Amino acid sequence: MPTYAYACTSCGHTFDAVQSFADDALTVCPECGGALRKQYGSIGVTFNGSGFYRTDSRNKAGGSKDASASSKTESSTSAKKASASSPAST
Repeated sequence: MPTYAYACTSCGHTFDAVQSFADDALTVCPECGGALRKQYGSIGVTFNGSGFYRTDSRNKAGGSKDASASSKTESSTSAKKASASSPAST
């Protein structure tokens, strides 16, 4: 379950609360009864390795054009083989 940071707008009391995603946000300060505000900070997640950046999915030296051309060639070749192997109707 995630940990959320809260701060009171009245007294400035800050605390962390472990809550489920389905739980409603806390609204009342446990110290003074004032209004709470959820605090947002940086997250502790780091993406390392390949596949996490836009440039990682691209092939080197225009390889994506060659891949699409080869798949078109394979599909047209298989269609020619299928028509050649079927008996001609008379």
